[in-house]
Amino acid sequence: MSFVSYFPGRGTVRETAYLEGRTEGEAKGILSVLEVRGIPVTDSVRERITSCTDLDRMDTWLERSRTVERAEDLFDEEGNAEKLMA
Repeated sequence: MSFVSYFPGRGTVRETAYLEGRTEGEAKGILSVLEVRGIPVTDSVRERITSCTDLDRMDTWLERSRTVERAEDLFDEEGNAEKLMA
């Protein structure tokens, strides 16, 4: 099943601003979870999180932020797949 967005003003500056706000919120959420868990975040990891514009990828990172041992593990596709299977 695919999702179709019928955002008012679709394809306009308004939609772009809305989506940018969503990615900013996702980034803050990811960083907040890591902070609460006491996981240090390097500048390069922070930059990668805050510069991402792919909401699906950020949702994945948010889920992973609850269980990773290091912030860098957010981006480790194979390592996390193995952990989830175990």
